[in-house]
Amino acid sequence: MLILGLESSCDETAAALVTGDRHILAHKLAGQEAAHAPYGGVVPEIAARAHVEMLEPLVVAALDEAGVTLADVDAIAATAGPGLIGGVMVGLVTGKALAHAAGKPLVAANHLEGHALSPRLADPDLAFPYLLLLVSGGHCQLLLVEGVARYRRLATTIDDAAGEAFDKTAKILGLGFPGGPAVERAAAQGQAIVPLPRPLLGSPEPHFSFAGLKSAVLRAHDAGTWRVEDIAASFQQAAVDCLVDRTRRQLGDTDATALVVAGGVAANGAVRSALESLANEYNLPFSVPPQWLCTDNAAMIAWAGAERFAAGLTDPLDVAARPRWPLDPQAEKVRGAGVKA
Repeated sequence: MLILGLESSCDETAAALVTGDRHILAHKLAGQEAAHAPYGGVVPEIAARAHVEMLEPLVVAALDEAGVTLADVDAIAATAGPGLIGGVMVGLVTGKALAHAAGKPLVAANHLEGHALSPRLADPDLAFPYLLLLVSGGHCQLLLVEGVARYRRLATTIDDAAGEAFDKTAKILGLGFPGGPAVERAAAQGQAIVPLPRPLLGSPEPHFSFAGLKSAVLRAHDAGTWRVEDIAASFQQAAVDCLVDRTRRQLGDTDATALVVAGGVAANGAVRSALESLANEYNLPFSVPPQWLCTDNAAMIAWAGAERFAAGLTDPLDVAARPRWPLDPQAEKVRGAGVKA
């Protein structure tokens, strides 16, 4: 099985070719950091225009690197949501056009499912069901991954996602963009000595909250008495404490065979290390993709496409792009979470 994957949900444009036996034959990615850096965050219109310019050359380059043509591909997987709708539409329309022209099946991939299944691309021994901490710029959820297209949401954020808090902290502290790596670099030079809150730590409810932590970072910065590096280290430690506490709460209540973390924040070394220690406490295997597979990429979309294609799950060419697309649409709404629930 050979799947072409396309990713364009935010500010990374990517194309990849992945086989059903987990070989990444090619992966091409173009970032947009320089274009968005003056604004301190992603500008949707700029991102969408960049995807239009970059995606076709990346597809051609990926096919060339793998030494294959579209005729050799079994299916085309393109992110159909959730994400910035302009960028999602660019990738999905491109995927539809390629599928139609080549006479290949289309898989309209959920970007979150790409993250959720990416650990199985890196770890062939990872079996269902596993407890997944999906932690990124737009989402912070605990899910029981029971199988392909079978997700049970156990917890979500009631306000901001952890990755958003990292990005906003970087902006407050003047650390630059992208925010997550910038905070981690600054934290490595500081000490976690600034008193910051741990929202919902020890709470009987299962969910996450990071808005209060983000506001406390702003107050600490405005006070002018702390070094930026120490604020960064203190924020990172508080975020890690919250993630570990909320994940620990679920570990005793599921039949998960492993603890898995995925999404952009999973690239953070402190987060990975703390969650690995937590898994060890419960004698569970711990699985996390390589750092480059944690951030947005097309290999995870191709792999999600491979898993869905193998299960007989393909989509018609009139499938719609979706700015919001929960993995567990039956989950109860959570106070404050709104459409991001």
